[in-house]
Amino acid sequence: MKQELVVEWRHIGKDVSNTCERCSETGTNVMSVIREISLFLQDEGISVRFVETKLPAAAVSESNAVLFNGMYLEDLIDGMEVSFTECKSCSCITGEDFVECRAVDYKGERYEAIPPELIIRAALRAVGFEDDPETELIIIEKLNK
Repeated sequence: MKQELVVEWRHIGKDVSNTCERCSETGTNVMSVIREISLFLQDEGISVRFVETKLPAAAVSESNAVLFNGMYLEDLIDGMEVSFTECKSCSCITGEDFVECRAVDYKGERYEAIPPELIIRAALRAVGFEDDPETELIIIEKLNK
């Protein structure tokens, strides 16, 4: 049986261009990574499927999340934690004065938009490529071309 990687991006708003700024950047990064990682994983017998989940404004605390086969990105990378920071962009979308949106903290850095490197690392771990910096680097280099 062929293995599958299901990558789900959750966000408020209508689509990548009509969501909060950080969700939009995360979504763009997810789609770029999927294009590159699909080629690599296809050679390994693993198909990749993308799912976009559009959340209502009331679910802003669940927005800006990426899941891999049902597991949150932050659960696939040791030492990563979720935090919430003020997001003026989400305030505009929800109509509320003060809204906090998801971010992740990793190795002393806060990422409001999830960068491609972390998306790649989580995706590879979700399909059993544990701590494979060489493969991560190859995919990152392809993204940067």
